[in-house]
Amino acid sequence: MRINILLRVYKRKLIQVLPLILSLILVLVVGSHTIAVPTKSTEILWDTYGVPHIYGKDNQSAFYAFGWSQMQSHGDLLLRLYGQARGRAAEYWGEEYTESDRWVLTTGIPERANSWYNAQNPSFRNYIDAFAAGINAYASQNPKLINDEVEVVLPIKPEDIMAHLHRVLNFTFVVNPEEVLELSKQKLQAGSNGWAIAPSHSASGKAMLLANPHLPWSDLFLWYEAQITAPGIDAYGATLVGIPVLAIAFNNNLGWTHTVDTYDGWDLYELTLADEGYRFDDKVRNFETKTLSLKVKRKDGSLQEQPLVVKNSIHGPVVVEKNGKALALRVAGLDRPGVLQQWWDMARSQNLNQFETALKRLQLSMFTVMYADKEGHIMHLFNGQVPVRSFGDFKYWQGIIPGNTSKTLWTKIHPYQDLPRVVDPKSGWLQNTNDPPWTTTFPTAINPDNYPPYIAPRFMDFRSQRSVRMLAEDDKISFDEMIADKHSTRMELADRILDDLIPAARKYGQELGQKAADVLEAWDRQANADSRGAVLFASWVKQMDWDRMFSKPWSEKSPRTTPDGLANPKVAVTTLEAVAAQVQKTYGALDVPWGKVFRLKLGNVDLPANGGDGNLGIFRALDFAPEANGQFQAVAGDSYVAAVEFSHPVRAQVLTSYGNATQPGSRHIGDQLQMFANKKLRPCWRSRSDILAHLEERKVF
Repeated sequence: MRINILLRVYKRKLIQVLPLILSLILVLVVGSHTIAVPTKSTEILWDTYGVPHIYGKDNQSAFYAFGWSQMQSHGDLLLRLYGQARGRAAEYWGEEYTESDRWVLTTGIPERANSWYNAQNPSFRNYIDAFAAGINAYASQNPKLINDEVEVVLPIKPEDIMAHLHRVLNFTFVVNPEEVLELSKQKLQAGSNGWAIAPSHSASGKAMLLANPHLPWSDLFLWYEAQITAPGIDAYGATLVGIPVLAIAFNNNLGWTHTVDTYDGWDLYELTLADEGYRFDDKVRNFETKTLSLKVKRKDGSLQEQPLVVKNSIHGPVVVEKNGKALALRVAGLDRPGVLQQWWDMARSQNLNQFETALKRLQLSMFTVMYADKEGHIMHLFNGQVPVRSFGDFKYWQGIIPGNTSKTLWTKIHPYQDLPRVVDPKSGWLQNTNDPPWTTTFPTAINPDNYPPYIAPRFMDFRSQRSVRMLAEDDKISFDEMIADKHSTRMELADRILDDLIPAARKYGQELGQKAADVLEAWDRQANADSRGAVLFASWVKQMDWDRMFSKPWSEKSPRTTPDGLANPKVAVTTLEAVAAQVQKTYGALDVPWGKVFRLKLGNVDLPANGGDGNLGIFRALDFAPEANGQFQAVAGDSYVAAVEFSHPVRAQVLTSYGNATQPGSRHIGDQLQMFANKKLRPCWRSRSDILAHLEERKVF
């Protein structure tokens, strides 16, 4: 009797604890695998660097939480960007946004965004709806945390998200409005470094990935770091503020990064005007014309309404019309609205085959793809919606194209199999630093002769040469060495040219030239904060005529060792002496430390910088803007970093240079800048236990 009672009690207890036992077994078995177990609630776990780790009970809930988290970190910026994407920024905030609105409306961004949104499949459209709902819910529940000036944009509609995406990708990255409208001759400060290292070239025998985009440190170019975990996905990475999916990411099985490639997906056509229309194939065609309303807020708060006449030709909208000439803009990929789902599916992929299945949709307008995975595969894809052109090389299509003939009008893009691509090269490594795909590895794995000459130019700049040197000269690269290389500030150009410049200064230089030679000879050829001589050398390079500087120009036969030599040593020394005089006058010494002149500034933080212009052959690229006191402030360049080794478990370190927030009052504005200055990355917390050990805030929905 007693035994039967004991057995019944034991059985009852076993039934009670069995679910817990099974859960523990599941955790142990699943462990490090990328399987997101459904949760009963959705939550955001904010770590001590302001990175949101989102756990969604379903995908829709994860998108909602991601919208909420972006508002908490970047709410004012996000709303301002969405207002611009509507083409109503001048209406909201004044005449300084007039040109922005004119560009957005002329190129048809709001209208096309509506059609892009409606083209999403129903499930993914619900995800976009949820992201917008998360934004609006945060604003509704935290009105005092949102700047009154930007509240006018609320509520956000899903179409606003698509318009912002469209403006960022197609009409900022693919085609730079300031370049097209001749508002600025300066190229967009957009670049990147990307490495993929195979097991055969790594010290651990595991594949590694280096993600390191370089973009402006403001506006629509800011990176937002996050982790998203939901059924079928557990990905860590970053995206640009306002975009609802990760654009650069890794999971336990694979990862990728993007670099801005030498992609040409747009053209300006000069139209031959006739009879209020334009000539095309010996016939006069009429413009498709519509009149839009462009509203501008005056200083007194009143609105001035301006008619905006938009003329569309067979090529696209007329974006410049003056002195009897008209230029029409044609942009590839405007009929491909699926980039968000493609990025989402890339992050959900578990192997190379699944990843390429997503890539083959070619919904992403541009950007090189650098890929690595736990199976040891690495890949470089020159990704882009590349127009099929009937003739001409890359240089031809960089100019103004005759718009009076169908011979110049492209209508199709190249399919995936036409794009330059290499998987698992013999070298064991791949790199891209915004150079053409032909120089991704050595020995050369992609032959440019096998592709149309308009696909990409043929060149290799000094930053690319520096990148290749670091990879090629280290047979087995460790994880720590990859991070150290990532922070390299050595100037490839200095290594190339000082052996000519210093002897020339000794031979032709006066007293100041001799002193300059002494400084350059003692210099470590780096752009570290304490490097003395870097300011002098960089100033000299800036004053030299780059096209006439070298005695031996860049050669495709010697891509890694040219250009070289001084074309005119006497002129070089004369320039050096003039620059030396200016440096001494401005800074009081020829050997002024780099970090005294070049600074990292955010809010109250003011630190000596390291890194510099990629044209100098510096891998750690930073762009600076001059200040009144002779100093320069970092405004673009090295931004988000992820160094990943596909070991078991995955090893990763990360950094977002300027911090993971811009919202006033956030403690995460500039909180990573000191690490940036110290050439340090931080641990990447991905497991729930690590996140909870560094928890700053929890939000449960």
